[in-house]
Amino acid sequence: MKVAVLSFGVSLDGFSAGPMQDLQNPLGRGGPELFEWFFNSRMWRRMHGLDGGETGIDNQMAERGFVGVGAWILGRNMFGPVRGPWPDENWKGWWGDEPPYHTPVFVLTHHPRPLLTMKGGTEFRFVTEGIEAALEQAKAAAGSGDVRIGGGVATIRQYLQARLIDEMHLALRPVFMSAGENLWHGLDMRGLGYECAEVIPGERATHVIVRRRG
Repeated sequence: MKVAVLSFGVSLDGFSAGPMQDLQNPLGRGGPELFEWFFNSRMWRRMHGLDGGETGIDNQMAERGFVGVGAWILGRNMFGPVRGPWPDENWKGWWGDEPPYHTPVFVLTHHPRPLLTMKGGTEFRFVTEGIEAALEQAKAAAGSGDVRIGGGVATIRQYLQARLIDEMHLALRPVFMSAGENLWHGLDMRGLGYECAEVIPGERATHVIVRRRG
């Protein structure tokens, strides 16, 4: 079993989300530029019931990101724009009635909420006890599968600081963001035991595999 970050877009200056995230801009201003490699892939189009799409290296890396995943962990911002105590249970995520996960998804939050069961096998389980409790629950739910840390940036940074991530697949996009959420700010990746293990050039991104030593 691995704990992995997969298909995670990052700019040349280290940003993985743009500034001013809101309901109309869930990735922040300019954020979609980080995922153009994914949006043009056959994988993404198939996920949305569409035909066509590019089938090269970018698509292969996108497909790899869903192989063997038994459970996900998301920060609350990745689930939705609602802040503070849940006013009701109307918000059910960005993805409509059938999210793309098809596994248990553990959402980090400070505010309890009942289990949310969606079409296609996705279950959103809301965890208030912190990142280690969420990981313990995700590992139990994943069985023999891997646990994928889906983001956002703050969540990944917490798991990196705790040295709980085994592997990261970063899709490095040739753009500068200049503002937003920086994945690397203040992190000593070498000191935390991480190293670049593989670099794979794609059509719209360079795919970098980072692994924790030992």
